[in-house]
Amino acid sequence: MNETLATRVRRISRAMYVAIAVIVFVGDQATKTMVERSIPLHAVVPVLPRFFNLTHTENSGAAFGLFSESPSPWKTALLVAVSAALLVAVASIVWRSRRIQWETGVGLSLILGGAFSNLIDRVREGRVVDFIDLYFKSYHWFTFNLADSAIVVGAGFLILQVLLAREGQPHSEPGSLDP
Repeated sequence: MNETLATRVRRISRAMYVAIAVIVFVGDQATKTMVERSIPLHAVVPVLPRFFNLTHTENSGAAFGLFSESPSPWKTALLVAVSAALLVAVASIVWRSRRIQWETGVGLSLILGGAFSNLIDRVREGRVVDFIDLYFKSYHWFTFNLADSAIVVGAGFLILQVLLAREGQPHSEPGSLDP
C-alpha cells in the first residue's frame, strides 16, 4: 500500500473509532437524562418480568457500587483523577498506533466513550445514574448504565482479540499495538 493510501486508511479508521466513542457518549448521556426526567429516584419499571427492570439509582462509587458508602471527601476526586489518567493513556495509545486491529480499535473506542461519559457525570454531579436492572428470580446483578455496558463489551472485544489471535498476524504479540 502506498504512503498516501495508508495515511488515508489510517484517518478513516481513526474517524470510525472516534465516531463509535461519540455515539456511546451521546447515547449514554441521553438515556441517563431520560431516566432522570421520567423515572423517580429508586422507582422500578418492569420491562421483562423476572428478568429486566428499569430503575433510577445513583452511584457515587466506582464500578458495581464499590466505595459508594465511603464517607471520604477525596473519593470523587480520586475516582475522577484515576479515570482521567486512564482515558488519556488509552486515547494516546489509539491515536499513536500506526496499525491497530479492528477488534482492538472498536474495543478501545467503546471503553473510551463509556468511561468519558461516566467521568463527565462524576465531574458534574459527583455520581452517575444507573438504571438497567437485570435479575433472575431473587438474584440481581448490580444496576448499571449504557456506559458501563459499552466498557464491558469493549473489554470483551479486547479479550476476544487476544484469545482468537491467529498465527502469522503482522503483530508480534496478540493484541499488540504498533507505535
